[in-house]
Amino acid sequence: MRRRFAGVGGGPREGAVELVHGHGCPSLAPRRRSSRACSQRGAFPVGSAATRGPTAPVRAPAARARHSAPRDAGAAEHPLPFFSEKQPERWRPSLVLASGSPRRLALLQQAGIEPDALLPADVDETPLRAESPRSLVKRLARAKAEVARAAARNRDELKDGFIVAADTVVAVGRRILPKAEVVDEAAACLRLLSGRTHRVYTGLCIITPKDGVRERLVETRLRFKRLSRDDMEGYLASGEWRGKAGGYAIQGLAGSFVVKLVGSYTSVVGLPLHETVAILDGEGFPVRLAWLNA
Repeated sequence: MRRRFAGVGGGPREGAVELVHGHGCPSLAPRRRSSRACSQRGAFPVGSAATRGPTAPVRAPAARARHSAPRDAGAAEHPLPFFSEKQPERWRPSLVLASGSPRRLALLQQAGIEPDALLPADVDETPLRAESPRSLVKRLARAKAEVARAAARNRDELKDGFIVAADTVVAVGRRILPKAEVVDEAAACLRLLSGRTHRVYTGLCIITPKDGVRERLVETRLRFKRLSRDDMEGYLASGEWRGKAGGYAIQGLAGSFVVKLVGSYTSVVGLPLHETVAILDGEGFPVRLAWLNA
C-alpha cells in the first residue's frame, strides 16, 4: 500500500516522498540502482569493491577528513629552516689565491668565496721551445700553486689551507699571443684576431690541505668581428689592453668585438668558476656557507 502526501489543491506536494508498505523509512524517487541490477547489466555501482579492486585499501573517514583539510595559507611549502635562518659561523680551512689579478679575485668573490690571502707567484712565463698553449698553461698554473704553497707554509693561519692558481693564454693555432705591454704589441694582436677564430686556454691548479693536487684545463673558442680602423684606434686609445693576454679584455670594451663564444666565459676572464667551485666542493671546502648567510 502506498500513501502519497498531497500538496495544496490535492496535487502532489513539491519535494514529497511516498511511504512504501513494509518499510519504516521513506523511499526517495528515483531510487538508486541496486548492486544486483548493476551486475545484471555488466556495471558496478560507484565506490563498490568491484571498482576498487580486491586489494585496494579503503581510506577511513577520519583519514579523508585529515587529507582534505585546507593547507595553512601562511605555511611554507618546504619548511626547511636553513633556507630562512642565518647559519652559525663555523670553522673552514683557509684559502689562498695565488694571484694578484683583480679579475680573478672578483670572480672568486662572485662565487661567494672570500680568499684569506693573495699570494702572487713570481714565475717565469716564457714558453719553452716548441711548447704548446695547453702545456704552457698547465705548467704555469702548477708552478704558481707550488710557489704559493711554499709561501703559505710560513704563516700559521695559511699553512693548512687550499691554494688556488690559474694561468691564461690566447692562441691562434699554436701561436701564443703575448700579454701586451706596449701599444705596438696590442695593435699586432688585434690585427691578428680581427675577423678570425682564436682559442683561450686556462690552466687551473688547486692544492688541498693534504697536499693533493687537482688540475683542470679549460679551452674556449672565440670569434672576433672584422675590426675597423676606428675600432682598433679607439680600443688602443682606451689603454684597456695593457697587461692582458692577447691584448684585450673580454669583460670590458672588447666584449663588443666577440661575435661567438663556445666554452667558458669566466675562463676567458681568468678563472673558470665552474671547475674551481666543483673541485673545492669535492675536497670539502664549504663553498655554499657564504650563500646561506648572504
